[in-house]
Amino acid sequence: MALSNNVIGGINFIAMLLSIPIIGSGFWLSTEPDNSCVKILQWPVIILGILILVVALAGFVGGFWRVPWLLIFYLVAMLILIILLACLVVFIYMVTLRGSGHPAPSRSYLEYHLDDFSGWLRRRVQSPFKWDRIRNCLSSKTLCAELNQNYRMAQDFFNARISPLQSGCCKPPTECGYTFVNPTYWISPINTAADMDCLQWSNEQTQLCYNCNSCKAGLLANIKKEWRRADIILLITLVALIAVYLVGCCAFRNAKTEDLFTRYKHDNYT
Repeated sequence: MALSNNVIGGINFIAMLLSIPIIGSGFWLSTEPDNSCVKILQWPVIILGILILVVALAGFVGGFWRVPWLLIFYLVAMLILIILLACLVVFIYMVTLRGSGHPAPSRSYLEYHLDDFSGWLRRRVQSPFKWDRIRNCLSSKTLCAELNQNYRMAQDFFNARISPLQSGCCKPPTECGYTFVNPTYWISPINTAADMDCLQWSNEQTQLCYNCNSCKAGLLANIKKEWRRADIILLITLVALIAVYLVGCCAFRNAKTEDLFTRYKHDNYT
């Protein structure tokens, strides 16, 4: 039984290590400008990673120090956490399935429409109360000011590969026909009726297009890209956790079998 318990302890040490990429994904999301303003996914991911770490630690202690109730707690709790992680992986995939950029005439960057994204994501930014908080957070970042530092000439800016967030929030929609002065200062619109966002544009550097639907769409496009990256990490970790859990179940069953066999021999020889 000692060998099987050591195997269980070792398996749970691996499970403890597997919690690190989950927690790391959550902290990475919290450092990104868009996710730090929206604050949707990072804390559930971090909390789930910490719970997996705690449960794996319980299994590690139960395996090496032969505490049966800790092992049973590990098997039940880890199964629940694996199911929760699988649900989270599927959920992220489903809500990020829709939404892509549209090419603009004579531009290298893409532009984004809010209706292209999933209803669940749209509801995170459509509420005026929620958007006021997000907008104030975004406007305090340097993402638009960086464009003025990097692009002086109109053609350089039009050929730039700027982020979806910068495309949606830092400039007016191309179809409005504004004339470029610098990346965050545009004048003389030709067709303000082309899009409601044309009237929302302001050269005030704290306003810009932060009230535009294109800004909300650009934010969701950024979030989609980052969530997809995090989802890949979570999926790989999920597969590894399932494998570790199955090995741990086999080791636990072998340990119980060895224990029953030892008791049987002891009863027959006494």
